[in-house]
Amino acid sequence: MATVTQKRQIGVGGLKISARARQYVMNVLDSNRLSIGKYVHTFEAKFARLHSRRFGVMANSGTSALQVALAAMKEKHGWQDGDEVIVPAITFIATSNIVLYNHMKPVFVDVDPLTYNIDPGRIEAAITPRTRAILPVHLFGLPCDMDPIMEIAVKHNLAVLEDSCETMFVHYRGRPVGSFGEAACFSTYVAHILVTGVGGLTLCDDPDLAVICRSLIAHGRDSIYLDIDSDDNLTDNDLRDVIERRFSFVRLGHSFRPTEMEAALGLAQLEEYEKLLEGRQHNARRLTEGLKDLEDELQLPVIPEDREHAFMMYPITVKRPGLRNDLVAFLEDRGIETRFAFPLLTQPVYQKLFKLDMRNFPVADRIGKNAFYIGCHQELSDEDIDYVVEAFHEFFKRGRMV
Repeated sequence: MATVTQKRQIGVGGLKISARARQYVMNVLDSNRLSIGKYVHTFEAKFARLHSRRFGVMANSGTSALQVALAAMKEKHGWQDGDEVIVPAITFIATSNIVLYNHMKPVFVDVDPLTYNIDPGRIEAAITPRTRAILPVHLFGLPCDMDPIMEIAVKHNLAVLEDSCETMFVHYRGRPVGSFGEAACFSTYVAHILVTGVGGLTLCDDPDLAVICRSLIAHGRDSIYLDIDSDDNLTDNDLRDVIERRFSFVRLGHSFRPTEMEAALGLAQLEEYEKLLEGRQHNARRLTEGLKDLEDELQLPVIPEDREHAFMMYPITVKRPGLRNDLVAFLEDRGIETRFAFPLLTQPVYQKLFKLDMRNFPVADRIGKNAFYIGCHQELSDEDIDYVVEAFHEFFKRGRMV
């Protein structure tokens, strides 16, 4: 094993721009076109097919994708301001922020202690006459337990919007993540599985929902003119119709459009996604193997038999209360980057907005106080992983010697 005296920099994310990605970006620059075009549409279509969806709509972030997806569903179903959306109590803050931005109310549900995903057994108790949707989050790269969630949704006539910003390409009971709900959203932000700098996608099967999403990312523009190719090769009355309506806005929207360069980067990585995924899974297996003798101290990732794990990151819960921060400081001092595991409900802004009692969310409370994650991305070498494992062992060895 490497020794921790040879300090390395182990980031939670990693990226190497391939020759293919450079060529695709140069193709975009040579075309003199940055607005939505063939690279965006190709990326959308290929990504959607990989997740068994008919339509993909690229936006400038996963958060934007979620925000317009929920807005499109709200418009389609006629939901009202103040209606409720069920959200897990452990997730990145964007998941619940987009509910608020759509003038709806997030209702929080505690999570499973092993997978960190929303606990299906707690959902029904949170349903009220104003509940309209469930927003499960496939956290850290692991799909939620979707069958019982979908059964609850059908039973109570609720829509499902999957937040799959941290999870792509993997399967739950043989079906791709993101293929269950009315829509699903993904992120290609820095440190994610596919990295385009900024970017996100909404996937769905309903053509009308896809059109509303495209309109919403373009200021709410009339669907007759959603990109600069919409008026090409038209004649007579069709051209007149586009001219009259292409500067018409039919709903409140946003400037959430991506550029061809983000799509070019995404498409290049998409064409080798299996290699990227295998690299993450390989590193996660090495971490688990190297840390398994510390399982009295650490809760390591669990992968239920009915699903795969994409390992956007490697989550760990420290079993001894109060020890996490010391461990994180020790790792950071050795160049091993960490992040706390999404203590959502205790964020200062949410404490002001909701005044939640964490005793109602015991699992989320424990995870928020004791869990964190480290990187296991494909750019880390076996030697990097050995370095991380050795650092953990050194910390607990020192603790036992004190």
